[in-house]
Amino acid sequence: MKLQWTGLAAAAVAGVIALSACGTDNNNSAGSGSNAGDSASATSAVSAPGQSGAGSAGPIDCVNGTLKSDGSTAQQNAMTQWIKDYQSQCPKSTVNYGGGGSGQGITDFTNGQVDFAGSDAALDPTKGEVDAAAKACGSPALDLPMVTGPIAIGYNLNNLQDLVFTPDVLAKIFTGQITVWNDPAIAAINSAVTLPSTKITVFNRSDQSGTTQNFEKYLAATAPSVWTAEPSKQWAGTGQGKQGNQLVGQAIQTTAGGIGYVEWSYAIQNNLAIGQIDNGSGPVALTADSVAKAVAAAQPAPNGPGDLTLKLDYATTADGAYPIVLVTYEIVCSKYANPQTGALVKSFLTYIASSAAQDSVHDLGYAALPASVQAQVQAAVATIS
Repeated sequence: MKLQWTGLAAAAVAGVIALSACGTDNNNSAGSGSNAGDSASATSAVSAPGQSGAGSAGPIDCVNGTLKSDGSTAQQNAMTQWIKDYQSQCPKSTVNYGGGGSGQGITDFTNGQVDFAGSDAALDPTKGEVDAAAKACGSPALDLPMVTGPIAIGYNLNNLQDLVFTPDVLAKIFTGQITVWNDPAIAAINSAVTLPSTKITVFNRSDQSGTTQNFEKYLAATAPSVWTAEPSKQWAGTGQGKQGNQLVGQAIQTTAGGIGYVEWSYAIQNNLAIGQIDNGSGPVALTADSVAKAVAAAQPAPNGPGDLTLKLDYATTADGAYPIVLVTYEIVCSKYANPQTGALVKSFLTYIASSAAQDSVHDLGYAALPASVQAQVQAAVATIS
């Protein structure tokens, strides 16, 4: 299955809706191949508002029952909206999503504790995650790209907006080699701005995080002489650790001189100034259009048949491309031990992969998947049983 990353429609971020995430019932310990869907029984087709045209899912095939899921906080705002909308159409269906971070999501999935997981990094075959997931499922697991969420460099500095950062400067800030805002290296790329001598306070993710891994991949690809650590979900740089994107965003927002990496929607929620990134072809602001140009360069790198893992080009110098991007995957079983669980996972994912659902989270700070990719994700979801 070959992906063609073309035709990504720009998502205009007109505002943000602050939504609290659906809680996870820790007593409902039904795993990927377990009996999470035991209560799932009847199905019924319900028309989803606005779903028409190419790439839309059409009527929702509602399945009664409960799903348990966990993972990426980068997609949590989108997932909260989708769950609310899905359950309004399928009132006898319950989907619980706990934003414990990508690492926690993968751990819970491979331990058979959740029915699907969200992760900003696909399953890693070199770390045994692909085999562990297949063992938990009793069938091959699939990485399905579902959410496009760029990583913002959010900061809080005397109401200064649109500061420019190069890979070298970012790497030195996040490794503790640059410690004040008027450092000559920052001043040299922001000559029109008078920078204060304020101390830089770096915030990072304390939990196992796909957002961390994607940001570290960016630093390793663009500033390898400064960022020498192997990219992973565990932060390897300097800073104060906070659990989840939301707490990192809040810490930056309440700390003069604070800086950190957060998924775009959390930068918006916390009214953070967002840095422009210069990969070598000039400063690029974070917008839906600039994200689209970067995501368009992604190449398929599947872990197996039906898998839709992507390889992003963090070092891109394409004109107007914002390079620090991530794609959140829904990690699912291709075949569930409990057919009703599989039917409910299939129903929910069919909805969130639809053009109506993808469009519904634009205002939260997410860009829709390209129409061609939506179609391929929908085709993969249709094979779940």
